[in-house]
Amino acid sequence: MPFSPRFADVEEYIQSMLNFITSSDLFQHLCGGIHILDFITQEPDLYTAVLPEDWRHFFERHDISDILDLLMRAELSLVDTSPSVSQASFEKSSWRDGVSPPPSLLEYINDIREHCLDRTFSDSHHAGSSAPEFALAGHVKVGMNAKKVHEVSNLARYVYNLSTDISFNHSHRMSHLVDFGSGQNYLGRALASPPYNQRVIALESKPLNIHGARSMDVTAKLAKKKVIMRDKKQYRSVLFGNHYIPKPVTITPNIEPDPTSQELSHMKSATLPPDSENNIQYIETIIKDGNLSSIIPETNQFFPSLSTTSSDPQLHNMMIISLHSCGNLLHHGLRSLTMNPFVQAVALVGCCYNLLTERLPPTSPPQTSTFRPHNDRLTQTSSTRDPHGFPMSERFMTYKHHSGEGIRFNITARMMAVQAPQNWTQADCNSFFTRHFYRAVFQRLLLDKGIIDRPQTVPTDNIKQPRDPQKKKNPPIILGSLRKPAYASFLTYTRAAISKLLAPASSPHASLLQQKNLPSLTDAEITAYETRYAHRKKHLAILWSLMAFSAQVVESAIVVDRWSWLQEQKEVKEAWVESVFEYAVSPRNLVVVGVKG
Repeated sequence: MPFSPRFADVEEYIQSMLNFITSSDLFQHLCGGIHILDFITQEPDLYTAVLPEDWRHFFERHDISDILDLLMRAELSLVDTSPSVSQASFEKSSWRDGVSPPPSLLEYINDIREHCLDRTFSDSHHAGSSAPEFALAGHVKVGMNAKKVHEVSNLARYVYNLSTDISFNHSHRMSHLVDFGSGQNYLGRALASPPYNQRVIALESKPLNIHGARSMDVTAKLAKKKVIMRDKKQYRSVLFGNHYIPKPVTITPNIEPDPTSQELSHMKSATLPPDSENNIQYIETIIKDGNLSSIIPETNQFFPSLSTTSSDPQLHNMMIISLHSCGNLLHHGLRSLTMNPFVQAVALVGCCYNLLTERLPPTSPPQTSTFRPHNDRLTQTSSTRDPHGFPMSERFMTYKHHSGEGIRFNITARMMAVQAPQNWTQADCNSFFTRHFYRAVFQRLLLDKGIIDRPQTVPTDNIKQPRDPQKKKNPPIILGSLRKPAYASFLTYTRAAISKLLAPASSPHASLLQQKNLPSLTDAEITAYETRYAHRKKHLAILWSLMAFSAQVVESAIVVDRWSWLQEQKEVKEAWVESVFEYAVSPRNLVVVGVKG
């Protein structure tokens, strides 16, 4: 576990992390307790209500680029944060031609950094040792961009080395690698190709992905192109319908029947047999849990070594692998280790934490809400009580704190956890800060025009006071993304947003927008909103940056929970977490590994 050297061992690190995320009010506000849509619809605004006054004083005197550097990269040890330093001395001192950051801000930054897992990537940390580094062959890289080549090259070598290491140290010779959610099967194709030559079972729910993957297998020289004898004129008539009129032909009995239109539109099958020389077996299935007993037998006719009647235990050893398992899919992969006797190891890289479900019921009062108005989606996602969701481990499930029991991250916190603030460029910042600012100002316009209800007032004297979760409001306006030209100005954004909300006319908001004369807003009225709130753009950028910075701990906690679950299983002999990609190339770079004894 790559935790901060501040902690003596992993136990101290986890205990400190759990204490921090359940006791820090500011962390809970920034990770799920606020939403950018409410930024300027509340009085006072979220920037003023959430952040301490001395923080705001510091932020006002520095550019957003300097603030981001302080959060992500600055050496905090260069600034004295000891209690002996008075606030007055900080006001007189300087940092980058402005006032120095207040001690409480530096303390918070340090807490976030120290509770984040180290994402540094190094080949020397890789499990195993046998596979040399080499570039993927051009025919194996087909369809991959530079990011995917980096991911597949490193994870394929990692998995091969891990498999070899397990065979040597645990006497579990891996017969097959099972890819959970194989997609286009880039990882499996690399592992099935020289020099690895592994046998891969690819589990995928979308037949179109399987069809595309098999086509790329031909390009990668892992399968031969299937030769089909058919009457071309008859075939073209099926493809093009009335646009192609063939001359009368006689089809001989030896020619394969032409596909029907339905067959051309729905090219799918549950189990697709491999070619004789192919190391890859595709199975179309929706993975709902970790039990593979109903899936793996389908491959017995193609991979006889999987037969459960064999007396040789070496023929039944599988490793579950995955490159960026979305949401609960990684949980299913981990649980397969204890639910299937033939699964001996797992090596899984997760992503899309926003797609995780929640296992625990919401607390009362809410654990992370003093500034969030009642939101149907928030209520729905926090009440699923899905046994496959987060958290996995008993430790996270039963951790006691002042708000109750168990660790919870709502969907807003989990969505922020997929940000990569360390990788933000100036262009990135300008783009998404502008998008969020336009959406927040548009929300204020909707509020002023009576399209949405005013959020409950935020108390200024006691920010811990809970909000009324029963307060009713009109259905939220879900705008989604707009075309790139819409972001040229707030005027073009507003026009595009109104047009989208009005189409189709049956939209639940269309009649209300018409009733409130929103389509008849003048250009002057719209641009006046941008002018009125222009000074808030920097405030929004600061708050969004703090949310993304803080949510790095959310991602680390989710990964630690998965590692903790592995540690709790009696069948698991070893479990660890490490980086397998460069963070700058692929920020979801942590692999969770578990090996049976």
